[in-house]
Amino acid sequence: MKATKPAASLVGQIQARSGLSQAELARRAGLPRSVVNAYLRGNREPGADALARLAAAGGFGLELATREPPVDVDRASKILVQVLELAEALPFRPRPDLDYPSLAGRIAVGRVAS
Repeated sequence: MKATKPAASLVGQIQARSGLSQAELARRAGLPRSVVNAYLRGNREPGADALARLAAAGGFGLELATREPPVDVDRASKILVQVLELAEALPFRPRPDLDYPSLAGRIAVGRVAS
């Protein structure tokens, strides 16, 4: 099933809440019905002007609103400090040297064998 795109959902809400048919909504917005249908199906993304025209045609308005960040910055910074302090408290054990041949040695051997 195809996921609904935000713009398609918004146009669908405008149509549903206004009670208008696609044809009437399109006529009032000055858009072809096929374009409104493409917006509703998510096959085409409306621009800001088209969204504003559709909203106005349905009797609504669009406005910009301040959006709160999804994460509480103060709480996230405290958690990050706790994680870093925990990482510093963990015991450090150096890794032993690995016995792999160096990359330069493997490339040189590959050239000789060619």
